[in-house]
Amino acid sequence: MLKLMAATLLAVVIGIAAGPRFIRWLQRRGIGQNIRDLSPERHNAKQGTPTMGGVLILVAALIPYLIFATKTVPSLVVVLLTLGSGLIGFLDDLIGQRRQRSLGLSARTKLLMQIPLVAVALFIAVRYGGVDTRLAVPFLREGVDIGWLYYPFAFLLIAGFSNAVNLTDGLDGLAAGAGAVALLAYSGVAFLQGKTEMAMFAACLMGASVGFLWYNAHPATVFMGDTGSLAIGGAVAGMAVVTNMEILSLLIGGLFVVEALSVMIQVLSFRVFHRRVFLMAPIHHHFELKGWSETKIIIRFWLIAAILAGAGFALYYLSNTRLPAG
Repeated sequence: MLKLMAATLLAVVIGIAAGPRFIRWLQRRGIGQNIRDLSPERHNAKQGTPTMGGVLILVAALIPYLIFATKTVPSLVVVLLTLGSGLIGFLDDLIGQRRQRSLGLSARTKLLMQIPLVAVALFIAVRYGGVDTRLAVPFLREGVDIGWLYYPFAFLLIAGFSNAVNLTDGLDGLAAGAGAVALLAYSGVAFLQGKTEMAMFAACLMGASVGFLWYNAHPATVFMGDTGSLAIGGAVAGMAVVTNMEILSLLIGGLFVVEALSVMIQVLSFRVFHRRVFLMAPIHHHFELKGWSETKIIIRFWLIAAILAGAGFALYYLSNTRLPAG
């Protein structure tokens, strides 16, 4: 426990201490955010804010993890998914910078790049990391074995969460704060399972996100970019796989699920009925256009993220302490 706390604190300190120098480095190289044409008009003021801050998050998380953690196959699977997803995001950010536009890699290209990453991670997790094809269902001791369907399911979970966090990263600090909450819940779950090395990595990434939030909070002086959002999404989904929390991940990462669903509903409604359900999607933009301040949206969405993550953790705890003997 002391090592876990020390690693978390070190991640926070690295993020805060290295932040100013890293931000100046981004500024000198002209690495700034390109605002989408479809974003609310008030976002135009954020044009040129340094981005790709996800690099800082990953460095701040990896240093204490490498110092304090005992490396095991399950934890390395999560690290692989985190770094691999972050690399895809880094390429997306880099291409966007060179093209001087908000879009880098196409959605199809990112999906194709995620396939081999997830395939390798799942192979290692199942073959060497003790992960099986059963889905844990709260209050059901044996779970549900879905056989080979587990692999496409796990891919959709990992790719879905990576892109859901990316969609959530539209307001200052929203994705970083919500990601930190979800990672805290997973760190607690892993600790209860006796998987201290995974609890360590989740805690380090949470601490790095909090340290980054020092500069990413509204008004942000740096954005995480796809480098950070895809990495956090990969980490959240990876933790779900190695802790056998795939189903409860939909609750622990519930805010990300809501953000992604809002986009899916908007697209489906417009294509089928030629009508929009929301003023703008993802849903945080809907509330912006309804006149809510950015700070109000961020704080309320953080609260929702905390409630959902807490509910997921509590449901896991109760289902594993009240199962009947069998």
